[in-house]
Amino acid sequence: MMHEMLKNTDAVIFDLDGSLVDSMWMWRAIDVEYLGRFGIPLPEDLQSKIEGMSFSETAVYFKEFFHIPDSLEKIKDDWNRMAWDKYANEVPLKPGIPEFLRGCRKHGIKLGIATSNSRELVENIVEVHKLRDYFSCIMTGCDVAHGKPAPDIYLAVSEKLRVNPERCLVFEDIIPGIQAGKSAGMKVCAVEDAYSLQTKDNKKALADFYIEDYFNLF
Repeated sequence: MMHEMLKNTDAVIFDLDGSLVDSMWMWRAIDVEYLGRFGIPLPEDLQSKIEGMSFSETAVYFKEFFHIPDSLEKIKDDWNRMAWDKYANEVPLKPGIPEFLRGCRKHGIKLGIATSNSRELVENIVEVHKLRDYFSCIMTGCDVAHGKPAPDIYLAVSEKLRVNPERCLVFEDIIPGIQAGKSAGMKVCAVEDAYSLQTKDNKKALADFYIEDYFNLF
């Protein structure tokens, strides 16, 4: 029995980190290690400051706020290198994703990814988990003018998939992402993630649906 969120849905669009793959823990570890190279302790409020920013916007923030001497390109290259090993070896898909993707394909639902991460990393993740055949469109925050919570990236993916926003369902794990999907005029399902458990009630209030995993949606 198909879950009600999938009725009248022609496309499903995933955020990547925390929604499609279980990776939010990893970015905190990378921030600690990266800032440690410059002798800078991790500010406790860093994640709330950069949530939703594109990869490029985050690099600009780090360079200006922490006075990092390296170029923006070097900052991003260093992050890509640090993240890639973890993505390849330590980051699993969220529970139930393989079954859910097969269900979408069986029912003719188009699939896209809308991520704040870098193109290099998202392409690598898709290869590692053998997801290439499922996704018709992969868009990053660097491809659009404004990062989440602006709706730009979700509107760009729906346009590429040729599906009206109101026929799209978004899966998101953080509040700026949920706001981005709602601002785009889409249905949004919030995804449980250990990293954002403290905002669970807010996520439930903002989103149309809430899931703990992707099992039994078809």
